[in-house]
Amino acid sequence: MDRFDTRVATPLFERMTVIGIGLIGSSILHAVRKRGLAKYIVASDHSEDVCKRAREIGFADEVTSNVIAAVKNSDLVILCIPVGEYGNIGPQIIPHLRSGAVLSDVGSVKGCIFTALAPVMRSDIHLIPAHPVAGTEHSGPDAGFATLFVNRWCILTPQESADPEAVSKLNSLWQEMGANTETMSAEHHDLVLAITSHVPHLIAYNIVGTAADLEEVTRSEVIKFSAGGFRDFTRIAASDPTMWRDVFLNNKTAVLEMLGRFTEDLTALQRMIRRGDGDGLFALFTRTRAIRRSIIELGQETAAPDFGRQRAAEKE
Repeated sequence: MDRFDTRVATPLFERMTVIGIGLIGSSILHAVRKRGLAKYIVASDHSEDVCKRAREIGFADEVTSNVIAAVKNSDLVILCIPVGEYGNIGPQIIPHLRSGAVLSDVGSVKGCIFTALAPVMRSDIHLIPAHPVAGTEHSGPDAGFATLFVNRWCILTPQESADPEAVSKLNSLWQEMGANTETMSAEHHDLVLAITSHVPHLIAYNIVGTAADLEEVTRSEVIKFSAGGFRDFTRIAASDPTMWRDVFLNNKTAVLEMLGRFTEDLTALQRMIRRGDGDGLFALFTRTRAIRRSIIELGQETAAPDFGRQRAAEKE
């Protein structure tokens, strides 16, 4: 039996609350329940319809739209909501968190959580942001599955003053859900993710929008004759618009810096094509292909659960 299919001997948390029951939130709930990582699991969402569906699925001991009731007495609270909502929910829940509780999140921008929660943050609460680099184009409580984080990376971005024991405990939670973990500063995280995730999403939204606006090519032709590259763009561009709006607004400095670099490189590429610089194009494509091969070597090349692989135990 694979290790992920067995429950841990001792739960890491007594009472755990997940706020926001979308793809990531529901996947956390599935994984925590399957692995027995918390004794009591609470799920919360502002939508009563989502809460109703969550109760039907049954991945939590308690489901409520009342966030104050949801966080009371929990020793871990994870925000799985758009980063633009942090400033609204912070004043609602932080006064009601138990002393010593860990407050975390899953947003793909990290610096903004410290800014948004600073006015209401308490010194007896451990704020430890995290970002699981995982997802699909699907959303909602039915989209989650327990193995979403297996062999994916989760980046923790605690401040230097963060309690080491609390950081270690949260790190263990993500590892028990199957993730590989790494720790870095929030500023460095936002710069790295700007080029590896945020700008690619922006480009995908733009190229799909450009295709839709072409007058010389019909919409049906764009759909009918989509090659692999365009299909990949449409998959990325199908991501949650609310989440990505908030990402770009809250990581604007790093995104604009990377967009500037991208624009310079794109101009250089245009110049190569205009001048018929075959050697320059070949050198660029060779260098970029090496990056792809490195990604494959690290086993990070597909969006399938566990990256489309059977784990060793399943192969035997």
